[in-house]
Amino acid sequence: MRVKRQPLAAIGVGLLVVFVVCAVFAPWLAPQDPARLDLTGRLMGPSAAHWFGTDELGRDILSRTLYGARISLVVAVSVVGLSLAIGLVAGCLAGFYGGWADTVINVYVMNAFLALPGILLAIAFVAFMGPGLGNVIVALAISGWVGYARLVRGQVMAVKEREFVEAARALGASDLRVMTRHVLPNILQPLIVQAAIGMAGAVLAEATLSFLGLGVPPPAASWGSMLNDARSHLFDSPHLVFFPAMAVMLCVLSFNFIGDALRDFMDPRTRLSAGL
Repeated sequence: MRVKRQPLAAIGVGLLVVFVVCAVFAPWLAPQDPARLDLTGRLMGPSAAHWFGTDELGRDILSRTLYGARISLVVAVSVVGLSLAIGLVAGCLAGFYGGWADTVINVYVMNAFLALPGILLAIAFVAFMGPGLGNVIVALAISGWVGYARLVRGQVMAVKEREFVEAARALGASDLRVMTRHVLPNILQPLIVQAAIGMAGAVLAEATLSFLGLGVPPPAASWGSMLNDARSHLFDSPHLVFFPAMAVMLCVLSFNFIGDALRDFMDPRTRLSAGL
């Protein structure tokens, strides 16, 4: 019944399962080595030998698309995990203690990061540190933690005034115990939704950096670098663009569908009106 009421959620979960399977089992699913060159078979269209065709160096696009799922999902999970960890600490300190801590973290630090476009900050960091998977993850986390921190701060400020928190304080509970046992469990719902949607943004951001040549260096397969390589063959070999672009679109779509479904499921008013 829930699948019928939320078909987009089922589609999102199904797409995500497909991408996870492709990423985990890429060495067994890929028909060829994604870095294998075959200059005699360059720019071939989709066929029985190469289901997605070949690129300008004769590399199998299906194999590169499968391996590209690995990079995108690793970046998405790592960036959201690191951003959420930083944002959770900063937001809890600002919202729980207030005063000068809130002024320094919220007014000065957060606003300073928000004054710079996130993708430009990530580009500047990667350009300075050099391309690489680790640098891409750190760069996107540096530019993405502020949104989580703002969300955590607002939630903590609301929850810390509740009666059960005051009761815990009256019983002598320490700040750490109040935070971990009473505050954090009551702010997880919006964080889970934000994390799911944030993974979609991380996939797009990684593809953008790779498209600009600032992502994972060659010969590693990345959807963004595949799109960059296909620019000069957009009209004579459109399959070079179509398959990695569809992979990016479907991956982002799956995370967005899951995030919307989680938001509806975790909102008691929405669940009541929908009969969930």
